[in-house]
Amino acid sequence: MTAWPVWLSSGEVTLRPLRYRDRVAWRAARRRSSSWLKPWDATVPPGADARPASYRSLVRRLNQQARAGVSMPFAVEVSGAFAGQVTVNNIVRGSAQFASVGYWLDKEYAGRGVIPRAVALVIDHCFFTAGLHRIEVAVRPENSNSLRVVEKLGLREIGYAPKFLHIDGAWRDHRIYAVTVEECPDGMLKRLDS
Repeated sequence: MTAWPVWLSSGEVTLRPLRYRDRVAWRAARRRSSSWLKPWDATVPPGADARPASYRSLVRRLNQQARAGVSMPFAVEVSGAFAGQVTVNNIVRGSAQFASVGYWLDKEYAGRGVIPRAVALVIDHCFFTAGLHRIEVAVRPENSNSLRVVEKLGLREIGYAPKFLHIDGAWRDHRIYAVTVEECPDGMLKRLDS
């Protein structure tokens, strides 16, 4: 298991632990990009445990999960400014050595290659430091921006999951992409930059 916290960087992109003091920048980014993010945002289905009531409780919960080794919640910075979030979720150890990655980006930073670089950094960390074997990314079929991310990274599509995640108020289908450490022995960042 890898110690938390973790800092990663490449070029103008830095990944670091999500902090309480990110609250103002996090809220501003979410507010500024709300209509752009809404179709892709996870929601809580009726009858399930509710989301954290505040930003502070969200960060507390994510930090507890990170210390327990089941999640890695990264803030994304571009040239020192808060730009979004990449989270390694559902880390499974034992014989699986698997995790999934999710992300969101302030629309002001879209089209600059920020999320492909951030996800490449995270995958390399997961493979070469955290010792994971496989990473998956689930993408709604209509999400052309996220489809471009997995395409740029060269992740292969491994399946289709009907009604996979509760997104924007309903159970939504997802395309599933994956990569194993054997598929990018020189690292995802090197693959992205070549």
